[in-house]
Amino acid sequence: MTWDAAATSPVERIARVLAGHELSRNGEGELRSAADAVDMLWPEYTAAALAILKTMREPSGRMLAVGDAGVWERMITAAIEDETISES
Repeated sequence: MTWDAAATSPVERIARVLAGHELSRNGEGELRSAADAVDMLWPEYTAAALAILKTMREPSGRMLAVGDAGVWERMITAAIEDETISES
């Protein structure tokens, strides 16, 4: 199977989901269409997104049963390093 690479970083994608969840009426917000607000405000959610990503470094038992823990850890660590290196 061939996978497409995402156009945005995992931290940005998580931050956008957090912003959308807070702003959109499909989540906890009031906006019918939150796309423009998410585009403007997602950077405010990057610290929370990075914290979420850091918690994902350790796979669950079910994840371990179906995949390679070493690969998972390296992929999550790379995503964290990409974000923290770009902040330096």
